[in-house]
Parts: sequence; structure tokens; C-alpha cells
Amino acid sequence: MAPPAGQIRPGRYLAVFALILVGIYALVFFTGDRKPTPELGIDLQGGTRVTLTARTPTGQPPTQESLQQARQIIEQRVNGLGVSGSEVTIDGQNLVITVPGQNGEQAKRLGQTAELNFRKVQQAVPVSALPQSPGKTQGQGSTSGSGGSGSAGSGSGPAGTTPQSSSNGTAAAQQPPPDDPDSRAAAIEQAKKTRQSTNPQVQAQALQALNCSAPDPLRGNADPQKPLVTCNQEGTEKYVLSPVFLEGQQVETASAVPPNQQYPGWTVNLQFKGQGAQKWADFTSANVGKRVAFVLDTQVVSAPQVQSAQLGGRTTISGNFTQESATNLANTLKYGSLPLAFDQSTAETVSPTLGIASMEAALLAGGLGLILVAVYCLAYYRVLGLLTILSLVLSGAVVYGVLVLFGRWIGFTLDLPGMAGFIIAIGITADSFIVLFERLKDEIREGRTFRSAVPRSWARARRTILSADAVSFLAAAVLYILAVGQVKGFAFTLGMSTVLDLIVVFLVTHPLVVLASKNKFLSKPGVSGLGAVQRMGERARAARKRSPKQGPSATTPKEA
Repeated sequence: MAPPAGQIRPGRYLAVFALILVGIYALVFFTGDRKPTPELGIDLQGGTRVTLTARTPTGQPPTQESLQQARQIIEQRVNGLGVSGSEVTIDGQNLVITVPGQNGEQAKRLGQTAELNFRKVQQAVPVSALPQSPGKTQGQGSTSGSGGSGSAGSGSGPAGTTPQSSSNGTAAAQQPPPDDPDSRAAAIEQAKKTRQSTNPQVQAQALQALNCSAPDPLRGNADPQKPLVTCNQEGTEKYVLSPVFLEGQQVETASAVPPNQQYPGWTVNLQFKGQGAQKWADFTSANVGKRVAFVLDTQVVSAPQVQSAQLGGRTTISGNFTQESATNLANTLKYGSLPLAFDQSTAETVSPTLGIASMEAALLAGGLGLILVAVYCLAYYRVLGLLTILSLVLSGAVVYGVLVLFGRWIGFTLDLPGMAGFIIAIGITADSFIVLFERLKDEIREGRTFRSAVPRSWARARRTILSADAVSFLAAAVLYILAVGQVKGFAFTLGMSTVLDLIVVFLVTHPLVVLASKNKFLSKPGVSGLGAVQRMGERARAARKRSPKQGPSATTPKEA
């Protein structure tokens, strides 16, 4: 039998909510890893967040297609390192790598372009053997080993005859790429003119002025069809290299190999594809006794001497590798080069201790907020305050369960801004209760009983609650769409809490108020906290009896 108009069956509403709650926690405990803990951001559990800014040769913004391709490649590199819980996201024109735990140094290296090329070594000079260039005395560079007695080798011009303007131009081409896109493009173009010149004299000048410790504007922008003046990764040797004869795209696979009898340190083995294997065989057959450079992002990783022709399509990169660096390089080469060059804009590392302290501070703030809301509700609403506390506890249970599932299904991680969103949501949920209770007081003040006032007060409060939550949700949605970085986490939790607030108010708070109004003990004025307004209602009813023409409908305020 259906209830009278305006009446509800509170037991059914509470049963529906209980089913939802049981369903959520059934999914929590019987799906995925079955651990009832949400995924935490690095600011709560410790870790590293690296922001990479894309850099194009023309200085123009990168396309979304190239950013998406770069994201997928970096994600493969992360997975290849076996770092669990990592995340690579596109944030505007940046890529953000989030790595939990103690893998921060690995995360900082994941953004290298990894453009591997093979070039023949025309000239190799130890850095300590080169005389100090005139440009360095004017602060243009700081190559170590000035005043060395060694010769720069054939093709290297005497230091005293190096033109001042040319040397300065070469050094300027090595300054850090400026932030201005036009200036950055000009720096790349200048570097190409000097360090990729086919003129032996200009190559010698570039070799002398090259600063191996400065950021390289040619990283990811070098022309493979031209020679290249560059350094090795350790900054101990400079090279003049021939144009690329074999590209890194011809690498079939790469793997890190531990020390063995042939190589005392860690090495990286490469297996070439069919066409690449033939080129490698032809080159090594024709250049026995000469050196070949493995160039990664314009830096020489290794420049061994060809001992014999290698016809099997395999080769080995040796260097001062550790197990970690060899594995990183193998994974980088195996998963391909990035379509864009990236500069590391920020690298934030949070220790686990600091993360735990941040989480404790956030939990303390949330706990204090809940206690203050509970004290206020108990002091002002008595038994209705108890219903508020019970609703907040159940709301927290739903939010926590949904949080665990979102972390499992869509990779949502709870960070400090997200916890701030939840703390603010406590106020939004409390607002819904206060709107309902104040409407209830209005109805009782007009002369209705607690029981008869509940349906009318709910009808009026419902619209206000829906309107207020709709505005909060729209604000959170707009913020989530337009914001970048951690602000998205704040907007997401705020919007999610707003939606769950409606579920709790409709399925828990309202039915509990209905049950309280039907209970003789809970509806007593001294218990319900409605004694003052009930006395006002009695006076209103007495006034209406003295003035029969002034019915209740005449005193009913407009609905909100």
C-alpha cells in the first residue's frame, strides 16, 4: 500500500542506501588487490614528480598528437623499469611524470629524447689536451684542462689564430636555450652553423670553444646529414663526427648485460633490424681499426674502436655503466626516441617521512573540522545533531569506498589538494542538513507538529539543496576542465563529494528525520531540541483560533 501524499517509507530508503554501501565495500574487498586503501599521491606517500616542457626547433607549441606519442613512449619506459604506481600525464604543453617511492633519479632521466645515431669518429681530443679559448677568459665557457700540453690534432687551428668573433659565436651557441621561443630557435640555428659546419676550420674552432658542461641546444635538433662537434657524456673527450650512417630506428631490441669475461663492466647489447644489420656489417668491414661513436641525444655514449667486421647484426655499447644506467639506456633505446625534445621544468621530490607528516596534518585538519561541526550540531539541534553526525559518518564511509575503487579503476591518487577538497565538502554536506533543519523549524514555528512539519519542510528544502549542490558541482567541473596540475585533484574530490552528498541526504538524512518525528521519545521537545520553536508554534495556533479567517495557508512563506 502506497504511503499518503508527502509521506515516505524511510525503511526502504535506508535499505537502498545499505545495499549501495554493501555493494561498494564488496567491490573493495573482493576485486582488484582487495586492499581497502586508496592510492596516495607522492605528497602523501613520498616520491618524485617531474614536469617536462616540450621544446620544438621552431619554438612553436607542440601538437597534441606528438605530446600523446611522447607520453606513450615515456610510459613504456617507466613500465620497462619496473616502477609500479607511476603515472605519465599531459598537462597543457607539458608532460608530468609521477613516480612514487625511491625511484626519483630514474624519473628524472625518463624525459631524454633518446635519439640514437651511429657516426664515424673523424677526430677525438681529450678535454684536458685543448688550450683555453679566448672566449672562456671572457666568461663564455669553462672547459677544464686549460693549458694542456697536448695537441688538438689535425684540423685544429692554433689557439692564437682563432678569430675572436667566431669563438664568441660558438660559445654563445652553447648557452642554455632561452625561454623565448624565437631566441631559442636562433640559438639552435647558431649552434648548427658552428658545430655542424662542413668547414674544417670552423669545426676546429667549435671543438676548441665547446663547453661540455653546458646545456646543449642541439639536443634533439641536430641534423643527421651533417657532421657534428660534440662531447662524450662524461665531458672528458670532444669529437668531430661524420654524418650519421646508421639511425637508431634500425635497433630491433636492446638489453643490459652484466660484467663478463669480455667486458669487465655493465654493457648494452643491441640487435639491429635487417637493413640496419647490413649497414653495420658494411661499416665495420670497411673501417677496421677506426672508431665509431654511439651518439645519444648529441652526446657520445661510447666510441669504441672497430676490432673486426661484425656480420651478425649485433653490437655492444660499453662505457662506465652501472646496472641501473645500463638498464635505463637499454629501455630507452628499446622503446624508441621521443618525437619532441623536453626540458626539465621542475623536479619535486618528497621524502616518505614528509609525506606521512603531510597526511597526518591533513587528517588532523579534517578531524578537527568534523568535531567542530558535530559540537555545533549537538549544541544547536540536539537529537537532529546526532542524525547529522550519523549522516556524516555514513557519507565518509561512502566517500572512502568510492575513493578506493577510483584509485583501482581509473588510477585516481589522493593528494593534499584532494584532501582539501574533502574537508571543504564537510561544510557542503553540513549545509544540506542545516537547510533541512531550518525549514523544519519554520514549519513548526508556524504551528505544525514535528511529525506533520517534516514532509512540508523536506519539499521546500529539497529544491534549495539541489540548487546549492548543482552550483557547487558545476564550479568543480569547470575548475577540473580548466585547471592544470594538482588543482584537478581538488576539483575532482570536491565534485565527487557533492554528488555523494545528495545520495546521503536523500537516502539517509531525510528518512532518519522522518523516523525521529514518528518516535515518541525522540520527538519530545527536550530531546529534539525543538522546544522553543514548538512553543512559538503553539502561540501561532492559539492566535489562529482567535482569528479563524487567518488560516495556515495565509502564513505559509513562499517556497525557496
